[in-house]
Amino acid sequence: MPDVLLSVEGLTRRFDVSKPWLNRVIEREDRQFLTATADVSFDICKGETFALVGESGSGKSTIAKMIVGLLEPSAGQIRFDGKVMDFASGAAMRALRRRFQMIFQDPFASLNPRWRVGDIIAEPIHTFGLLRGAEVTREVGRLLDLVGLSAADAEKFPHEFSGGQRQRIAIARALSSRPEFIVCDEPTSALDVSVQAQILNLMRDLQDEFGLTYLLISHDLSVVRHMSNRIGVLYLGRLVEVAEAKRLFTEPQHPYTRMLLDAVPDLSLSGRRRTPVTGEIPNPINPPSGCAFHPRCPQVFEPCRHQTPMSTATATGQAACHLLTHDQKAESS
Repeated sequence: MPDVLLSVEGLTRRFDVSKPWLNRVIEREDRQFLTATADVSFDICKGETFALVGESGSGKSTIAKMIVGLLEPSAGQIRFDGKVMDFASGAAMRALRRRFQMIFQDPFASLNPRWRVGDIIAEPIHTFGLLRGAEVTREVGRLLDLVGLSAADAEKFPHEFSGGQRQRIAIARALSSRPEFIVCDEPTSALDVSVQAQILNLMRDLQDEFGLTYLLISHDLSVVRHMSNRIGVLYLGRLVEVAEAKRLFTEPQHPYTRMLLDAVPDLSLSGRRRTPVTGEIPNPINPPSGCAFHPRCPQVFEPCRHQTPMSTATATGQAACHLLTHDQKAESS
């Protein structure tokens, strides 16, 4: 089995969305919390691309931000290369921080418009003390060449580039600290379709060249299918299925996974009959009891309404669905 680089165990994040204290007193209301993620666990092996998919509000970006240290978990644990990420320890986090980076969704917002491109790419090099003097300039030029730009572009400002070129700059910046692991949060969603393929191919080439490990956050299943080795499906902050990419697209186990696939008209699904699912994702402040997907599920039965399903092994990976455990019990009896 490949070595695990990142391990997430019971990851939970709650946000206090209460009204101001005085309003709560006047209106006699309690504090309210939004659970963005609940008890999420998965492993990412060295050299693979693990994707997280789900509708808006499913918790994908919250997980990404917790993994890179931009948000602290309310509960749970993150291990990177066997070491627990201690958010309270600045020194320990700094030692790990160089080894992982993040590529953000919007290349127009993620680059400082007042800095020259060379300074943007060089910032992690200076921060981690990797190189000095003329070596930094040479490394910036090498990274720009690596992502398909020119060393001369180091003197320009971000507004002088197109969206695809800006994302190439963001990738060069992410590579400048010599990371092993990169979180890619919707890295192509703000780009034209013609440019998306170029950026995705660049990311795959860099992964092969440097042995990078990716966590890919995306709502675009065609991108996920092209890039991923394994996929985790999130619904209302919970991980409902994990499987190898090829098998998830051909043999989805969870009704919500089937709903996501059925919503995409251009995917080849081996002639599988589509089952349309209506409704919208529930309010995360007041989620449904039992399985959160049960108000929309075409296969709902009584346990779904009252009991939260546990993740169980399936033929393709693992999934959290009462229907799967019900079928296993029926077979054994």
